[in-house]
Amino acid sequence: MADRNRELIALLTPRQQVRVSQLLLEQQGHASWHGGVPVLVLDRCWLRLRVTPVEHLARLLPPDSTAEAPELVRFRELRQQGFSEGAAQGRCWEEFGPAACQLALHRHWQALEGPHHGWTLAAYLAFLRTYRELFAAGQERPLPLVVLGRRGSQEPHRIHWLVETGALDAAHLPPD
Repeated sequence: MADRNRELIALLTPRQQVRVSQLLLEQQGHASWHGGVPVLVLDRCWLRLRVTPVEHLARLLPPDSTAEAPELVRFRELRQQGFSEGAAQGRCWEEFGPAACQLALHRHWQALEGPHHGWTLAAYLAFLRTYRELFAAGQERPLPLVVLGRRGSQEPHRIHWLVETGALDAAHLPPD
């Protein structure tokens, strides 16, 4: 994992490497978890590195929550309770109305066709849980780097947990 992180850092410009190093140092100084802890988001196509507070991540990178529509959640609950597909659908239509159920299913199918890169509500919530747990667990607080899947592909977004960069310091940057 450390080798892969070093490879990712090596892809960044020297100035971006310094910024990541500074953020890692700042991260170690935070006494407790809060909404302002940073998340790095790397768009490899443009070699653009963004820093966002964790509390703004969902705005920058909205998770696909269509699978969590109440109509679809209820359908899955009924199926787990042993209802057939038809009976579960009928019950959902009674509870929510046919139009609402069809709209929820349509939105979910559309989202599946679009490139959400695996960034679902469940993945987003798992990321937050992991970040909070890692932050609280030890002396070295990792800095998450979300590497975006390439546009137009189904490649998933990948999350890397940086602990050290081996980057240049600001005094040794090459000239512009």
